[in-house]
Amino acid sequence: MSDSSQQNGSDALPDIGATIQLEITDLAFGGEGVGHHNGLAIFVPFVAVGEQIRTEITEVKKNYARGKLVELIQSSPDRIEPRCPHFSACGGCQYQHLSYPVQQKAKYKQLVDIFQRIGGFPKPPIRPVVPCPTPYGYRNRILVRTQYSKATKRMSIGFLRHDNRLVVDVEECYIAEPFLNQKLQKVRTDPPRKNGIKSNLRLMPEDWILPPDSFFQVNYHLLPKMVTTVKQYLQSSGSTHLLDVYCGAGFFCLKLASDVTSFTGIEIDKKAVQAARENAKTRHCDNGEFIALPAEVAIPKIISKFTATETTVILDPPRKGCDSKLLDSLLQHQPQQLIYVSCHPATLCRDLAALCSEGKYLLRSVTPLDMFPQTKHIECVCDLRCGDPQPEKTVPTQQFSLWFQPVMTIAKLPINTLNLTS
Repeated sequence: MSDSSQQNGSDALPDIGATIQLEITDLAFGGEGVGHHNGLAIFVPFVAVGEQIRTEITEVKKNYARGKLVELIQSSPDRIEPRCPHFSACGGCQYQHLSYPVQQKAKYKQLVDIFQRIGGFPKPPIRPVVPCPTPYGYRNRILVRTQYSKATKRMSIGFLRHDNRLVVDVEECYIAEPFLNQKLQKVRTDPPRKNGIKSNLRLMPEDWILPPDSFFQVNYHLLPKMVTTVKQYLQSSGSTHLLDVYCGAGFFCLKLASDVTSFTGIEIDKKAVQAARENAKTRHCDNGEFIALPAEVAIPKIISKFTATETTVILDPPRKGCDSKLLDSLLQHQPQQLIYVSCHPATLCRDLAALCSEGKYLLRSVTPLDMFPQTKHIECVCDLRCGDPQPEKTVPTQQFSLWFQPVMTIAKLPINTLNLTS
């Protein structure tokens, strides 16, 4: 197919199905490459910065368009051969075609963009990305789906495609722990008889009691470094009281119990709270308690019991971020330190903006941890101090362009307008 677009003006929007030659100039948060045609931003997955490509337009909006890669005219030296034969079909990974150092560089740049654009931090104090020691074979939990395929006349067992709701038939997931691939083979050998069944395959953590559906970090290999980061932030504050909000089975507060005089874990999942109490017993942690309530209900009730100048609050919410009532309570009582742990930079920066906008809190440091190699995701641990006059020294950065996938432009809207279910 030749290059084609609407012919009623040089700045006209391209037609769906048109093929256009682009130079990729950036990688947006979410993994798509960015190119421009007649001033219009076009997002294309599975490309690298500097590449010359031909793309077929698949979606057109007023301010942007999307396309799919149909020809790689000039490849980037950063491009490598993906390990997984399903890469670019399966929706689980976005970066297997990029060398691991390049992935880290891209994620760092994207974080700077998001902290500037959504958080309102002109020079965000972001440390270098902490790499994962095992860029493959790290996930301890995967969700496997079944779907009858009309094309093959059999059941597909695997993961959703990156561009629709069809299931890609997958024999091995290259970012999953080897044990999970063994379990995947068992599912494939004896698949569910019904269409649309989901199988949650999980490698449970050693020495921790955990209900099957309760949250736990998905990367055991980098988890010790995350704990070290949170511990260092806590110790540097001198706090004697710890509130662990969204505590799950008590992982952070029990790991940090010896660093404080007392701790309180707050979690809405009653089964997780029961597990946390059992985990505390096995670790002989008797200087704390666990409360089974929603965070936005519990914090207003108990936070006044703690001396603000001696209290640290850990926030590790789900992807949708913190409830506004919770943030309001923190702003009212102003504990001296907040440690915010998040795998979703957009909602993280939305909440940080709310906490820091009036100067009651200052963002002192951000440590990104690559808990999700080969994918668009990145974990951040943030240190906020109440009235801290000096943020931690900013890691020098160059000026970056502010490109996001279009969904990010609505990140300041109420949380129910965001699609955060993936």
